[in-house]
Amino acid sequence: MRKKRVLLLSEGFGAGHTQAAKALSVILKQTNGGIQTRVLELGSFLHPTLAPWIFTAFRKTVTSQPKLYGRFYRYKYEKSLNKLTQLALHRIFYAQTAEIINKFKPDIIVCTHPFPNAVISRLKRAGLSIPLCTVITDYDAHGTWISPEVNKYLVSTENVKNKLLGHGIPSHQIEITGIPVHPSFREPQDREAIRQEFNLKPLPTVMVMGGGWGMINSDALYDNMAKWKDSIQFLFCLGSNTKALAKLSGDPRFQHPNIRLIGFTREIGKLMEVSDLLITKPGGMTCSEGLAKSIPMLFYQAIPGQEEENLQYFTASGFGESIESSATFEHWFRRLSESYLDVQQSRAQFSSQYRASHNVDYSSVIMGLLG
Repeated sequence: MRKKRVLLLSEGFGAGHTQAAKALSVILKQTNGGIQTRVLELGSFLHPTLAPWIFTAFRKTVTSQPKLYGRFYRYKYEKSLNKLTQLALHRIFYAQTAEIINKFKPDIIVCTHPFPNAVISRLKRAGLSIPLCTVITDYDAHGTWISPEVNKYLVSTENVKNKLLGHGIPSHQIEITGIPVHPSFREPQDREAIRQEFNLKPLPTVMVMGGGWGMINSDALYDNMAKWKDSIQFLFCLGSNTKALAKLSGDPRFQHPNIRLIGFTREIGKLMEVSDLLITKPGGMTCSEGLAKSIPMLFYQAIPGQEEENLQYFTASGFGESIESSATFEHWFRRLSESYLDVQQSRAQFSSQYRASHNVDYSSVIMGLLG
């Protein structure tokens, strides 16, 4: 008998949307042997030359003019993508989407970014009968996610559900599932084996993320780190940002055996497992992965818009703190150095509670759309 096919569509505006799609693909195949999945960054797949230019322009806008991005985010907050915008996206960027669907013949389409979501919604208005499931990959519900053609929304929290209800989405079309993360983030792992694999020391460990977009640039963090590097191990994850890697490698403050500068890696889950504190920007996926690993988080430089909403949720829920000053670093570094056992015990307790309360059957939710 033919396996049920799930087509997962994302976009490359930041890694989180595609990470969510890939995580969901793995989860579906692990929990249901009768499912076949395909993950596509739709724009990159259709326009492999043009798409990187667009993503680069977006990244430069976000990093160099965050207030401008924030104003646009708030301006469009209550608004869905209008029909003219959807038509433009379709004609300029996604005209061949129907061909992809005809070729793959999916039984369900899942979107983890608003743009392909809008394109599939437009095709459904034109007669496409395939169920559409939308996974909102932040702790907020921006208007661009919303379309009456969506059959099911998967959302992170009760608050996001309420925002969708405020937009007129019926309650039965919304499931609170959390943001899907790769199953490995939910599984206990052997920390000593991981330390040996990466040649790390059994010390209190701080992981710093955000370098992939060149957004780690805090002298306050660097100076505070320098005070504690003899007793705390620091892991700087810089992604594919080779310029940042070269710059920090030449900084005397980073030339210490307890400081590791790490480029692109697919082993973030393992590195989180052996870390005791995560310093990061409040991106929806990174925060969700940190939550799954039960690691305390410190947040810096939230971009106006969805990151501010993510920050509000995680700090209000007690999962992390906003970095207000160097005193925040001082408090946590001292706590790791002087009360390490207490930090470990608190994390272990929270981890068991998290695993017990976050056991979502994504397969049943999504395949339930087939009736």
